[in-house]
Amino acid sequence: MANPSNISRRMSLSAVVQAIASYSPISRASVSKITGLSKQTVSEIVGNLEEEGWVRTVGQTEGHVGRRAVVYEIVPEAASVASVDLGGTKIRVAICNLTGAVVSELVEPTDKAGGKAVIDQVADLIRRTATQAGTTAKLPRVAVIGVPGAPDRETGNIRMAPNIPGIGDLDAPALWRDALGIEVFVENDVNLAALGEHWLTKRSDKDDLIYVSIGTGIGAGIVIGGQLHRGLNGAAGEIGYLPFGADPFEPESLETGALERVAATHAITELYARKTGRTLGVPAIFEAANDGDTDASETLDQTARQAARVMAALAAVLDPSCIVIGGSIGAREELFSRVENQLKACFPRPVLIEKSTLGNHAALAGGASVALSRLHLSLFTEGLKGVEIAVPPPSIETFRKGAA
Repeated sequence: MANPSNISRRMSLSAVVQAIASYSPISRASVSKITGLSKQTVSEIVGNLEEEGWVRTVGQTEGHVGRRAVVYEIVPEAASVASVDLGGTKIRVAICNLTGAVVSELVEPTDKAGGKAVIDQVADLIRRTATQAGTTAKLPRVAVIGVPGAPDRETGNIRMAPNIPGIGDLDAPALWRDALGIEVFVENDVNLAALGEHWLTKRSDKDDLIYVSIGTGIGAGIVIGGQLHRGLNGAAGEIGYLPFGADPFEPESLETGALERVAATHAITELYARKTGRTLGVPAIFEAANDGDTDASETLDQTARQAARVMAALAAVLDPSCIVIGGSIGAREELFSRVENQLKACFPRPVLIEKSTLGNHAALAGGASVALSRLHLSLFTEGLKGVEIAVPPPSIETFRKGAA
């Protein structure tokens, strides 16, 4: 049985850290008032945290009776975390300090060999990004890796990730932990993007949020009451498998998904090729549409029609306060405006949809929020069950100040 005094001490420590992280710069008296702990207890805890390098003084403020009170903040460079956005075409890694600011970032193409080659590539990229950070030569203490599929909580295998061949046959989290020697958590990349938009844009008035990513694939992250909804098998939001668009009974739809076959990168390029006999990449198709190419415009119209059906289905089932559209394709104004218009034509009530604020950093922001929460828990609660530390978000500018 746990020692009650140890439990009390850990609860007090976590409360003090939460107060300093959330309200810094803050005095010990204010921490005492917020937490309900005695001034003596707060002074002892803050003194220990300062001695161990986790908090520091940042000046003084006037006290209630004219005395100047010392104020404290978390030391940003005391530790770091890694956030990884592993995509079918690119891998983006950010190293963040304890305040959530990006201090280093690297991007490179995803190894087309897939499988173990991608596992090794991610581990190597984390090491190189940490070295580039310069503030410390050490690896981050926690890494959160966003993946384009559904991580199996029992086996570690990443299911439904057709854009990275062979990765579903491996226990990816275990391999990354072995390679790096740190805590590694794996989450669906679109789930992380939803958390990132919710965290950094401070949507207190929009606690129910759905993030829809349209790019190499199509997927959704669902935040209900401020909490991520994963579903029984961790596959909530795998909207690429919605049974419309292409024929869901065709064998190809079991691999890629009926909707994804008509609403993502390959669908757009293939549709344009069928119309014209010419092969263009998605950016070139957008440019062609802007230049008056009728076939390109019709291609985007048809893609937007499928995307609007997705928004209508999500609105009908979940009735969210906001749907955020992101991804390399979804955030383009040429498609977004078309989706807005099509949605009005196929759904009977208004649905608030917005373009992603964070763009290609949405999943990185979500990964950073999860990693920082995990790090704070491991550092300051010592495994205490039922305790959560909500890490306050930095400004978007602060988060991205070290970005590439």
